[in-house]
Amino acid sequence: MVEAQTWTRRMSNPRLDSTVTADDQVLDIPATPTAELKNSTYAVGSRLSPNLVTALIIASWFMSNIGVLLLNKYLLSFYGYRYPIFLTMLHMLSCASYSYVAINFLEIVPRQHILSRKQFFKILALCVIFCFSVVCGNTSLRYIPVSFNQAIGATTPFFTAIFAFLITCKKESAEVYFALLPVVFGIVLATNSEPLFNFFGFLVCIGSTSGRALKSVVQGILLTNETEKLHSMNLLLYMAPMAAMILFPFSLYIEGNVARVTAEKASSDSFIIFLLIGNATVAYLVNLTNFLVTKHTSALTLQVLGNAKAALAAFVSVLVFRNPVTVMGITGFAVTVMGVVLYSEAKKGSKVTAH
Repeated sequence: MVEAQTWTRRMSNPRLDSTVTADDQVLDIPATPTAELKNSTYAVGSRLSPNLVTALIIASWFMSNIGVLLLNKYLLSFYGYRYPIFLTMLHMLSCASYSYVAINFLEIVPRQHILSRKQFFKILALCVIFCFSVVCGNTSLRYIPVSFNQAIGATTPFFTAIFAFLITCKKESAEVYFALLPVVFGIVLATNSEPLFNFFGFLVCIGSTSGRALKSVVQGILLTNETEKLHSMNLLLYMAPMAAMILFPFSLYIEGNVARVTAEKASSDSFIIFLLIGNATVAYLVNLTNFLVTKHTSALTLQVLGNAKAALAAFVSVLVFRNPVTVMGITGFAVTVMGVVLYSEAKKGSKVTAH
């Protein structure tokens, strides 16, 4: 008969003996955690898991990007705050303030400094294009629905290819240019069937889209020197106050004394203060989440999410603002987004071939 095995001998191992001094210990074996400790550790690990963090960042990116569009539309078209230049200036002041805190106190990225007058004027040139693009985009929301605004905005790759060719003489492959055809065809369909079409709104939205494309091309040209390249968050830190200073005189000249009008409105309706502060904060979060998504995923992922955002923003805006849509308009938008996806794949293929 086999004698039952006991653990007395093993437990007498001097390595596990609590009376052994620290100098005599060879191996430190931690005690087995209790069930409660295991569960709590698992819960904390789950909350801080990289996949969950990435998912939360992407969700925040969607909410901030769609939120700023809906808030802008509500303020400019429904609430009656018809001052897109002043609103954009508030966005820039918000971005400047939050960027200063994020970089100097929270240290989300290392602080970079402007090293020369030449670099300063390069950033100023980008800032002028940036102001033009953002003001045009906000102005367009006064006249056209968010869904149509997003359909036009999806044509950014088309204008990027044009400016890259005109400014740098950069030629893309035939596949890339072919992929741009559905982008143009789709927006033609959407434009011809838009029930709330406004010609001025359409023009300024085209201006915003082309300005956004021009900025990306010019930025690639001006900030090519490694010593002059700035992180996106540092670039925003310097561009935002410049943009606010540029927009202030234009707002005064075109829109009048908006600050006084806003103060008078706030005295009778304090909700306007909440709207403006919330809108300006969300405008900064768009830039912050752009950076975080790129950091935790990749620039390509951000581009793919941009395509999804355009469609989702259009859908949500129709639900919220109840603007009429047509089957042809939806088809045109879908064709445009499909063209943008094909363009991204063609660009990726041409880069692989080049390498």
